[in-house]
Amino acid sequence: MLGGKLVTVQTEDCTDKTRELWSVSENARLPQVLRTKKAYLVRGKTIPEGFAHYLILPPYDGIEGRLPVGAAYTFLPDDYRYLGEGDVIRLSKDAIRVLFRATANHNSFLVTEQCNNYCLMCSQPPKRHDDRWLVDEIKSLIPLIPRGTSEIGFTGGEPTLFGDEFLALIRLAKSLLPSTAIHVLSNGRRFADMEFAEKWATIGHNDLMVGIPVYSDDPATHDYVVQTKGAFDETILGILNLKRLGQKVEVRVVIHKQTIGRLPKLAQFIARNLLFVDHVALMGLEMTGFTLANLDELWIDPADYRDDLSEAVSILRDYGITTSVYNHPLCLVNRDIGDAYRKSISDWKNEFAPECGPCQRKADCGGFFSSGIRYGYSQSLTPFL
Repeated sequence: MLGGKLVTVQTEDCTDKTRELWSVSENARLPQVLRTKKAYLVRGKTIPEGFAHYLILPPYDGIEGRLPVGAAYTFLPDDYRYLGEGDVIRLSKDAIRVLFRATANHNSFLVTEQCNNYCLMCSQPPKRHDDRWLVDEIKSLIPLIPRGTSEIGFTGGEPTLFGDEFLALIRLAKSLLPSTAIHVLSNGRRFADMEFAEKWATIGHNDLMVGIPVYSDDPATHDYVVQTKGAFDETILGILNLKRLGQKVEVRVVIHKQTIGRLPKLAQFIARNLLFVDHVALMGLEMTGFTLANLDELWIDPADYRDDLSEAVSILRDYGITTSVYNHPLCLVNRDIGDAYRKSISDWKNEFAPECGPCQRKADCGGFFSSGIRYGYSQSLTPFL
């Protein structure tokens, strides 16, 4: 979910469960019939009538006397000033959470915190509890997302654990957001069941991709990283089933101390055995979740594996496989990475280190996860001057 923090706010009349999710509007000229389904963001003196809810930013002085009579409203802290047209929020009795940002470069929705893997570097550590309410919330959220949204994502945990319920979410998104690409993060194991893979394929979405991690060409290494025996075989079978059915698949590789030793060999394995995948993403480590607990076993300076990364990209490129390098500072990859380099970190958790201050290429650089700034990063940063 976007936002990531709950902030106590003063609220009025927002306990009605049917009005928990709100689409934000700043359009004072919105047709009256549409106002009854929107929350108006009050930034200045103009307060149009007819909106179902009012979100009030500082300063608050005298604002209540200018609101329409009987209006429901919420006072927002100043750090929610980034809200804007088309955003979607959830209001509860004492909190606000931002679920969708219309201007963000990434919008992914957490389907569940449950998972059948237990990855060493999981950024969303799995929990064993019934959280199907998240599916219900997403069902309510999808109709509020602007139709022009280019892409949304579904993540977990493992979304496919909810089976047909999750497939129904994809169908709903296809129906209400027909031109919006969908990206799903999955460990791929559920697709080893051909019946489930066939149900997935019958959805018939023209821009639906599954991102599936493969951490090594060696089954034992992959299974160790995900802490699940037999996971490698199920994952590869899941990929094969999906591609047999003409579905889009991305292979994702998180690079760390346990995976770097065989990275070029993994690239060769993909090129020889999974040549038909649609995309390969080679990803830097995010310093959060289980990564912090397993840091000694996982952390390796990107400067120390830059040549291995270049070799892997070169192998995949030679075989014509579309490849991207994510989550790496630009100065820590070799120049031969070239157009495979991506600015990929979500804008709401993207920062730069103090050493990056004088760099002339920050606009081209992906920077760091905020957690990476807090918990440590490469000492080999070399700003472009």
